[in-house]
Amino acid sequence: MSEVYIKRFTILDRVFHLGLMITFIIQGLTGFSRIFITSVWGERLASIFGGYEGATVVHKWVGLLMIIGFVLHTIHMLLRINWSGLKDSLLGPDSILPVPEDFRDLWKRILWFFGLGQKPSHRRWTYWEKFDYWAVYWGLPLLALTGLMLMYPIAASRLVPGWLLNIASLLHQAEAVLAVVYICIIHFYMGHFRPANFPFNAAMFSGSVPYQEAEREWPGWVERLRREERLIENTTNPPKRGLRIASYIIGYLVVICGLFLAIAILGQGHGILGLH
Repeated sequence: MSEVYIKRFTILDRVFHLGLMITFIIQGLTGFSRIFITSVWGERLASIFGGYEGATVVHKWVGLLMIIGFVLHTIHMLLRINWSGLKDSLLGPDSILPVPEDFRDLWKRILWFFGLGQKPSHRRWTYWEKFDYWAVYWGLPLLALTGLMLMYPIAASRLVPGWLLNIASLLHQAEAVLAVVYICIIHFYMGHFRPANFPFNAAMFSGSVPYQEAEREWPGWVERLRREERLIENTTNPPKRGLRIASYIIGYLVVICGLFLAIAILGQGHGILGLH
């Protein structure tokens, strides 16, 4: 089955991820170019977007687009719930929600790492994939709320004390730093740079993974598909050559931009929150 692939993501899954990926990296580039506008690299980066003011405009509009995408994705996920079989839909083997099995898998992996047990047999989503997914749900709402307050300070001041705008600014920058550093170091490593995925994991672009990779990474999922006689219906052909090339080009452009941001932020972190 060397040329057989297993379907993993729907077209909408891939569209939402692509939208989030592009808007996230644009927000990172425009946001931190403004924060570090007094540095050489910050000024040059902002010039790509038309200078400080241009970067501000792009940051605001792309931020609104990101919020819209987040709301649409949330509605889409709610519509996918099988309300007649709610328990299995929310806590079953295909659920993206954290379940007790995820904590047992984490413990098993720790034991396996030290040679004290067997590697866990992951279901469709591993515990670190679920953590990646739900991290967006505590990070993006905070960025959205504080960002809207800073975009419309007069309207916000009618609802909350003015000093909260200063807190909003600090929280917005701190969460942005946390998000960029996490995504551009930990997420990139888990998704692309660990030995199992290197040099690039194109699953979120093509929507499928090689059969051997699926057996290695999610053996519990593959075994369940086989047991339920759904393996054949979930197989597909390898992605087209053009799609693979486009995936690598777009993916690595984002990775390079992300790593640049992470390194720049860590190198000049003392200025992020106005500390000197």
